[in-house]
Amino acid sequence: MDAKNTWESVKGFFERIGKRNLMIAGAIVLIGVAVALNWVFFTGNDKNDGFTYDASAGMSGNYGAEMTTTAVGSETDAEDVLGNVDSYFSSVEISRQRARDEALEVLNAVVDNEKADEAVKAEAMAEIQSIAKEMAQESNIESLLMSKGFEKCVAVISGNTANIVVKNKGQLQAAQLAQINAVVYEQAGIQPVNITIVAKG
Repeated sequence: MDAKNTWESVKGFFERIGKRNLMIAGAIVLIGVAVALNWVFFTGNDKNDGFTYDASAGMSGNYGAEMTTTAVGSETDAEDVLGNVDSYFSSVEISRQRARDEALEVLNAVVDNEKADEAVKAEAMAEIQSIAKEMAQESNIESLLMSKGFEKCVAVISGNTANIVVKNKGQLQAAQLAQINAVVYEQAGIQPVNITIVAKG
């Protein structure tokens, strides 16, 4: 009897929430997963993993030209963890795309749902446009940085923050940091203090 009452309570709860709200909650969860993936790839939980993740913190005005960063890993480090540097970049690109695709799938389902409230559809559409804009900015940043001499680059933008990983052997020079910060600011309007730069090589 208790089990039946419990089931009726759960069923009533979901009926009150409705499919529309469940879809919105699903979209929020997926976007949260995408942010979590970015955090895992670009910051990590191990503070002694050999990488510097806050190289550009505090930079402003002159795009951080007065600051340098320490060596942030070697090819040997990357081989131990991911096989090699190239596979690391491929892994990040694939994970970033998968997270975005899943979020867009849910948001598009909300937009296409005939029973969804117009305000909810508008919010979902705005989020789709925001994701599309971030993807275009990331692509532009990657292309520009590679044209400036970086062999590989992955950019991940989330709101007003950016994580940039470039392939570079040894220490990033002040001029390189300034170059990266300038490109990100020009393409996405993100201040250098909110840009995290990681070198892999």
